[in-house]
Amino acid sequence: MTFELLAQAERGAQIGSEFGKASPVGLFIIVILLAVVLYLSWSVSKRIKAMSRRRAFAEAEGLDPFDIEAIDAAMKAQGLAPTEKLRWI
Repeated sequence: MTFELLAQAERGAQIGSEFGKASPVGLFIIVILLAVVLYLSWSVSKRIKAMSRRRAFAEAEGLDPFDIEAIDAAMKAQGLAPTEKLRWI
């Protein structure tokens, strides 16, 4: 008996020419989400590259890779310090 209830069609369901069509808002949301994902992946990639450059520099100079202030000072002394840019996030 419960299977009969589950298989029955809805009463008053709207089936017509507009049934099942998506609105342009859905496409807009998908495009915005794609842009956000691309920006975040670009940003993370940029940070990972900078982190590996800093780690390689610290290992080459014999510095502790976790001592950020010492690495910054040594990179600045050799003229390798990255320029500070305005970040949005």
